[in-house]
Amino acid sequence: MAKTSRRQALRLGAALGSGALAQGEEARLLGTPLGPYGERSRHVTSVRTMRQTRTPEAGSSATPLAETYGIITPSALHYERHHAGIPDIDPATHTLTIHGLVERPLVLTMAELRRLPSVSRIHFLECGGNSGGEWGAKTGPDVQRSYGLASCSEWTGVPLRLLLEEVGLKPKASWLIAEGADACRMQRSVPIVAALDDAMLAYGQNGEPLRPAQGFPLRLLTPGWEGNVQVKWLRRLHVTDQPYMTRDETSKYSDLMPDGKARLFSLPQEAKSVITFPSGGHTLDRPALLELTGLAWSGRGRIERVEITFDGGATWRDARLDEPRFRLAFTRFRLPYRWDAKPAAIASRATDETGYVQPTREQLIAARGANSGYHFNGIKFWRIAAGGQVTNADA
Repeated sequence: MAKTSRRQALRLGAALGSGALAQGEEARLLGTPLGPYGERSRHVTSVRTMRQTRTPEAGSSATPLAETYGIITPSALHYERHHAGIPDIDPATHTLTIHGLVERPLVLTMAELRRLPSVSRIHFLECGGNSGGEWGAKTGPDVQRSYGLASCSEWTGVPLRLLLEEVGLKPKASWLIAEGADACRMQRSVPIVAALDDAMLAYGQNGEPLRPAQGFPLRLLTPGWEGNVQVKWLRRLHVTDQPYMTRDETSKYSDLMPDGKARLFSLPQEAKSVITFPSGGHTLDRPALLELTGLAWSGRGRIERVEITFDGGATWRDARLDEPRFRLAFTRFRLPYRWDAKPAAIASRATDETGYVQPTREQLIAARGANSGYHFNGIKFWRIAAGGQVTNADA
């Protein structure tokens, strides 16, 4: 080993000393003061994409699915869909009225609702129009713009069954007309059979009160069903013996079939999955071992299997599913993948606990035609070029 001269040793010691001093001075600098509400790092830049409309009060924003971890969507990144803007509601004056075909009509304040027995459950929420562009040629270039109208949260609220038992349903009662307190008085017809299952009146999301954009102070939650049914800013439940055939369940959120008839009340969201990495917009900079990952969900129950193809659907391999897995919630799947700098066509295929297998786009069109803009759950392909660029195979 070469000997170090005294002069070199002194220089080395001085350099190390000045470095330690600099680190020490840096360590003594005070950080940001405490605040009343936690904020994310300024180095984290994940944001939602906004769908521009002529009326800014009506539109949507999409969750950056490729930039989230696990299955819970941060409340601030949960997708939004509004028809008449976000109302500013004082919970001290907000009430819920339950009337119609009931024995004992009821008006409840928020304070009274929050005192009732409650539950907390993890469920996904998906707009019926999510991935609507996949039916035709309007699909987005990345997973956020093509699949981002879906999110998953822990919801807290009162089981709807409890309140319906309290008011007493009359024999002909079979539908609920849920009405919001926004400017358009958003209404949807809900079969009572669903209200007696997992439905809740939610006032909490991810451990805190609902955000205004998610229906503060109260929203209807019917897990597994299309998002439009889950009326925000809930102010009224009218119990009836038939649906009201409102605008958002006839001219909207319905599917025009090839024979000219409309497919109405397509409420449960069928099994669906999408690879979030690698996906459209990503670039693989060199051949390497990576973790392919994505999300799967179903409005009919728990995800039991996710398969991955790397060759355009010719062969499939099982992915690993993260635990715990919940009914009617996102499931995170993963699979090690060694990219060898060759072109590939990758996709995921989900199977839920009922045995339903996610179909191809071609199978969906064969069954329903291509006139719809709603309820698309076909298999999603991404193409990886030899140079590592990942693109939407259907764009």
